[in-house]
Amino acid sequence: MKAVILAGGYGTRISEESHLKPKPMIEIGGQPILWHIMKIYSHYGINDFIICCGYKGHIIKQYFADYYLHRSDITFDFANNNEMIVHSNIAEPWRVTVVDTGLDTMTGGRIKRIQPFVGNNDFLITYGDGVCDVDITELIRYHNEHGKILTITAYQPGGRFGRLEVDTASNDVLGFQEKAKEDGGWINAGFMVAKPELFDLLDGDETIFERYPMEELSRRREMSAYKHYGFWQCMDTLRDKQYLDELIESGEAPWIKWKS
Repeated sequence: MKAVILAGGYGTRISEESHLKPKPMIEIGGQPILWHIMKIYSHYGINDFIICCGYKGHIIKQYFADYYLHRSDITFDFANNNEMIVHSNIAEPWRVTVVDTGLDTMTGGRIKRIQPFVGNNDFLITYGDGVCDVDITELIRYHNEHGKILTITAYQPGGRFGRLEVDTASNDVLGFQEKAKEDGGWINAGFMVAKPELFDLLDGDETIFERYPMEELSRRREMSAYKHYGFWQCMDTLRDKQYLDELIESGEAPWIKWKS
């Protein structure tokens, strides 16, 4: 099964770094978040990727073009016919197709553009800016079991603020309750599985995947939610990046399972 990663947006909310590189190439723990996402899939045996590029997509292409060299120990012998000797290398079992899906193409349009690379098979989709410890094998099993056109990973991020109980007369605080995850609504956390019938709902570059296609699928009752109660975090802001860096530095990053 192939994994499609949406990596073409501008990333304006983290412009401190995205003015230099596409958002999926912003590093956490010394590696692009795109690399982390691919390692999550690879841990579950998904090694065939389609990267939907747009903004500064050449940087993503260059990253994979030079990946072998960056991950190897090499001697450049200029005195001996410019010989290059590879001493050791860390190779990934990946097949990576990098597709230029347009600078201003919307999410649905990007998915539509990679249809020829997917064919008539079910495929995975996620965003290039979020990590998660969802069990991909179980997600696929759930998708197959329910038989819907689209299965999304649903997550409760919780509310941002606690709740005060205030006396209306005196304004005294009578109680305080920290906001629990269960108080928040479910969101689409990415890490989706789709049938090829999804392409029928995608009509050109202007299609926003999260609007008409998802709304239509829900109306038809053709979208299922795989509820995930573990870890999920997107990297929308510099603060999010710093939080993810801190988790990696502490050795407690829940999505990093490939080391164990």
